[in-house]
Amino acid sequence: MADEMIRADGLVKIYKTKETEVLALQGLDLTVETGELTAIIGNSGSGKSTFLNMIGGLDKPSAGSLFVDGKNLFTMSEKELVLYKRDTVGFVWQNNGRNMLPFLSALENVMMPMNLSSTKHKHDKAIELLEMVGMSHKKNSRMNMLSGGEQQRVAIAIALANSPKLLLADEPTGSVDFKTADYIFDVFTELNRNGQTILIVTHDIALSKKVKRVIAIRDGKISSERVLKEEFADRLKESNIDWREIDSQEEYVVLDRANRLQIPHELIEKLGLTDNKVKISYRDNEIVIQKP
Repeated sequence: MADEMIRADGLVKIYKTKETEVLALQGLDLTVETGELTAIIGNSGSGKSTFLNMIGGLDKPSAGSLFVDGKNLFTMSEKELVLYKRDTVGFVWQNNGRNMLPFLSALENVMMPMNLSSTKHKHDKAIELLEMVGMSHKKNSRMNMLSGGEQQRVAIAIALANSPKLLLADEPTGSVDFKTADYIFDVFTELNRNGQTILIVTHDIALSKKVKRVIAIRDGKISSERVLKEEFADRLKESNIDWREIDSQEEYVVLDRANRLQIPHELIEKLGLTDNKVKISYRDNEIVIQKP
């Protein structure tokens, strides 16, 4: 447990209205170690944003368990949750309007979270964070004076203001061009190299292919995991690589705690099943799934 930043076991989330019930997470299991840079991918409605909101303390599970930095989010009081959101996690949103107060300068925005904590030398630390993301020259600029990419870089500095143990980013490159997205990813990579644990939800194919560990969520569960091939680990900054086209990762189907797995839809379609039954056998050190 000491090296685990995130541990989710059998995580379930049900959203209820008067007319319907939506099962957003269906027994999700995941462990993220301290110091990892991990990406989560999945189609809309897969449950990835629900999971990120739970880790951020913005939503509570319906069942299961969720620990972040050794803290049990399932049993936290409201007071403990406020302190958790202030001190343990930092959040970078896709919508820049949620990251910054428009009537404050970039410097004032970075200093704002520090006013809620006991952080000393707030001005100096805010300048240091803006320098880290390459935005110290725009420290006196307000939101409407910054481009989308510049706003997102300031948002990263804001999220780091109280030195969180875990940095969460929801589609951080979703509204910027490719060049800016590469720069933002380089910022995350450098932060991670210095020991920051980072969890990113993204649709950006190029960004996800440059991450050493990518978790795919489908229908509210972990379906597969991609791991960066060793030969690409030291080539992340090479501009001649088309990360959208290159096969940079090995993909593994993930067994959950009950040894269940999700078989990719395209493979099931190739079997031409007429119902939901398959034959399974063990041959020559391989598990074989067949049409009856």
